[in-house]
Amino acid sequence: MPYEAPTHTVERSLRATTGAKVIAGVDEVGRGAWAGPVTVCAAITGLRRPPAGLTDSKLLTHKRRDALLDVLEDWVTAYALGHASPEEIDGLGMTAALRLAAERALEALPVRPEAVILDGKHDYLGPPWRVRTVIKGDQSCVSVAAASVIAKVRRDRMMAELGQQGGGIEDFAFGHNAGYPSPVHRAALEELGPTPYHRLSWSYLDALPRWRHLKKVRRSEESMELENGGQLGFDF
Repeated sequence: MPYEAPTHTVERSLRATTGAKVIAGVDEVGRGAWAGPVTVCAAITGLRRPPAGLTDSKLLTHKRRDALLDVLEDWVTAYALGHASPEEIDGLGMTAALRLAAERALEALPVRPEAVILDGKHDYLGPPWRVRTVIKGDQSCVSVAAASVIAKVRRDRMMAELGQQGGGIEDFAFGHNAGYPSPVHRAALEELGPTPYHRLSWSYLDALPRWRHLKKVRRSEESMELENGGQLGFDF
């Protein structure tokens, strides 16, 4: 399927309007999964010509993403990953967990960004970061597209490793579904119940009578407000 290649238009605009020279593109993966962390990548790319074929990771095949990762890790100026665990997601809610993962990624970069391009319309990061939100930024902005691919491939590989541990974990086929809903994943949940890697505040437990008693309810009113103000979506 043809697609328009991402550009540096937003990065150049931020440089012109804010004076920022170090700009990080930020994207996440794992928001709609039942198991595993939510993972955020922050990537600094400068204004160099991007690798051929770079775009939103969801538009690429598994094979193409893997091949592109090898190129991107050498091409980007810097990148870092941040994760929020299932326990943190359960306790904080998704919006606050996304902020936590994004802060971890940004703070792990070797240089602090002067501005951040965040994929989507909702700024879940906030001060003190200077944020520009861009709808479909993972398709239109070079740095966000790079972060999209890196986050997706790295989290998929992490979930595949979790799925090879044995002890019944392999029945969930994390290497194929990355913790997202799938027929195999649903069947394993019904038979075995959630693993230590599952999010226990998620509504999928409502449909599992044997395991419904394990569902966790978030206690923080602040985190519930943040959750209600966020955008909960799926990002296969």
